[in-house]
Amino acid sequence: MKTRELYQKYLETGKVSTDTRQITSGSVFFALKGPTFNANEFAGEALAKGASYCVVDEEKYAVNNRCLLVDDVLTALQDLARYHRSQLTIPVMGLTGSNGKTTSKELVSAVLSKKFKVHATKGNLNNHIGVPLTLLSINSSHQMAVVEMGANHVGEIAALCAIANPTHGFITNIGKAHIGTFGGYENIVRGKSELYQHLILHDGVAFINSQNPVLANMAKRFKNPVFYPAADDYYHCSLHKSDPQVEIIAETGEIISTHLIGAYNFENIAVALCIGKYFDVKPVAAHAALSDYLPGNMRSQVMRKETNTIILDAYNANPSSMEAAIDSLSLMQGENKVAILGDMYELEGEAAAEHQKIGTLLKEKGITLAYLCGPLMRDAQKTFPQGKFFDTREALIKELQQHPLRNSLILIKGSRGMAMEKVVESI
Repeated sequence: MKTRELYQKYLETGKVSTDTRQITSGSVFFALKGPTFNANEFAGEALAKGASYCVVDEEKYAVNNRCLLVDDVLTALQDLARYHRSQLTIPVMGLTGSNGKTTSKELVSAVLSKKFKVHATKGNLNNHIGVPLTLLSINSSHQMAVVEMGANHVGEIAALCAIANPTHGFITNIGKAHIGTFGGYENIVRGKSELYQHLILHDGVAFINSQNPVLANMAKRFKNPVFYPAADDYYHCSLHKSDPQVEIIAETGEIISTHLIGAYNFENIAVALCIGKYFDVKPVAAHAALSDYLPGNMRSQVMRKETNTIILDAYNANPSSMEAAIDSLSLMQGENKVAILGDMYELEGEAAAEHQKIGTLLKEKGITLAYLCGPLMRDAQKTFPQGKFFDTREALIKELQQHPLRNSLILIKGSRGMAMEKVVESI
């Protein structure tokens, strides 16, 4: 079946599904394949659960006229999303970066939603499947879209831009996330900048942090980049304090209090305000959106348990975000500061050196008590020998149960696979 024919089926309800456990009634089910599964096998189940059609790429599963046969299901999904995007005339904000993508996406969406009906990426559906699903969730009622794009290899952002075709965009920062799979920092810069390259080729608008040397250097490629947050930029704001919640001084001079933790979130707030101004969101509305925003999903969440204050930032970790979190902890008020850190993944040959740098940073920032969890964190202990090392999360939990922390300010951070949030129960 050709894309235009498939699009007519999609338009019957405007819904798609990829998981038989979460079938939306009337949706088009795409039978994707993975290393350990073949959803073609579940086409019949999807129809029984309410899907209108199933898109399959194995002829033996095309058992009736509700099973739509294509050459490759993933390609069909991406082509359908690309075609749907071509029918839209609304601004599409694309964003990527090493750290802060999801928080920035949520803040930008919150600000723009004060004036427009906005559709934004749900959760972190930011890959070769998530971006098409995001685009196919946009309907005629939406006035703007905010699309998050992630990558761990050169070329992936370019491929996602070819589907999403953003008209506007920004890069949060370029750090060392996925440095192993990218094959070095230079490739990370190259990969993330593919968003800017797309905007240049399509006369798009780039919002650029003038205080970030790497991004500011890239701005030279644009005719009219929109800068933030310095005094002479299009939008100006400054950090007021971050102890622990972030407060900023807006362009109007008003102090905006937020529920976000860590000075590193200043950049995420600043880009949201800049974009709000560009799209004529009234300052009072934009400020309210930021003040009301509550971080979730283990991203800089503040929790209080008995005598302890916990900063739960355990959704993910890489060298850049880990450094920012430790630096933020060091600047906060508190007599007993504790870092509970799990392994950072996807560093490949850089793993030992990057974990050793974390140990050095703990020492430099005056963090006297650190719990280092996971095989890779043994390298951090080499440069921070006073750190308490644990091979497993279970061993760490046992230690915390036997020797409870009291009256402490505690940072918990690690890569997603470490599931460091499970440590909270033992504090």
